[in-house]
Amino acid sequence: MIPDDYELELTILRLVTDRGADKTVCPSEVARALGGPHPDGWGPLMQPIRRQAVRLMKEGRIAILRKGKVVPDPDDFRGVYRLSLPR
Repeated sequence: MIPDDYELELTILRLVTDRGADKTVCPSEVARALGGPHPDGWGPLMQPIRRQAVRLMKEGRIAILRKGKVVPDPDDFRGVYRLSLPR
């Protein structure tokens, strides 16, 4: 069962807040916190987490980083990314 948007949002915000300023969280950490350690549990959560991360960045509540830099357009980035508190 995939968690609802609210549960995804709360988990993202809790993990980036717990990690603190100038630290990042891998989206797979969020997925594992919700879906458990097995890929069958957390793998399907990766796209919903990405959608919530994009929404939260647009609201100014988190930052999405690629190669240590905030992505200029949250709707258009590819590859490995990390989540953090806004800078």
